[in-house]
Amino acid sequence: MVEELVAAGVSVASVGLVYVMAGARVVKQYERGVVLRLGRLRSQVRGPGFTMIVPFVDKLRKVNMQIVTMPVPAQDGITRDNVTVRVDAVIYFKVIDAADAVIQVEDYQFAVSQMAQTSLRSIIGKSDLDDLLSNREKLNQGLELMIDSPAVGWGVQIDRVEIKDVSLPETMKRSMARQAEADRERRARVINADAELQASKKLAEAAGVMSEQPAALQLRLLQTVVAVAAEKNSTLVLPFPVELLRFLERAQQPPAPPAAVPQQPVQEQLPPAEPPMESDSEGSKTRQD
Repeated sequence: MVEELVAAGVSVASVGLVYVMAGARVVKQYERGVVLRLGRLRSQVRGPGFTMIVPFVDKLRKVNMQIVTMPVPAQDGITRDNVTVRVDAVIYFKVIDAADAVIQVEDYQFAVSQMAQTSLRSIIGKSDLDDLLSNREKLNQGLELMIDSPAVGWGVQIDRVEIKDVSLPETMKRSMARQAEADRERRARVINADAELQASKKLAEAAGVMSEQPAALQLRLLQTVVAVAAEKNSTLVLPFPVELLRFLERAQQPPAPPAAVPQQPVQEQLPPAEPPMESDSEGSKTRQD
């Protein structure tokens, strides 16, 4: 009799131990436990650590509360200025209400992924190509708002959305390259013309200064010769300017005497007028010496 009681007690203890072990659960630090008792949500969400549930009556679902990084598949679309592009993105989100994430939506990760793809295609159709390439911060904010609005009811918070890459057709890439090249060439021509204008003004001022001193032009020529002669692999042919000869000739001439007072020109004395011719008695004409 005693042996039967001992065996029954051991059996009951074993069944109780198995029952307790079947109801024992461990929730990790980054998880929360949602308990459904006979299909009905329990108001208390189990925190991290050891917890117990009623076996075969309660069902515990663990929800990850960490930030999830989810890539958004590349989406093909046509921008507002009729350019075909292919855009992919990445989304960061986390669960803020474990009960809503379990009850309100079947699979919150799949729902967020589908909403992100739909919102990305919508953003592509509403934006220009220049906005997709250079104004991504504004597009990221708009995309985040579009995804976060329905996700709030699912107990999910969108932390950040980033557009990763924008793929363009090869023809569009070549057109943009030609446009950029033409723009750079235009700027280079404008810069060269501006430089020529400034140089012409400075040269005009220098010519005005050198015109007052002719020797300055010769000194400038000699400076140019010195600069060119610094290169050892060049042959310098220097024409001898005529102005330098004239300058040296003027330097060798003695100083001119002071100018004399001009005198009145002396009139040349003319010989006395000849007397009139006389007629002789014979009718012949003679001239008096």
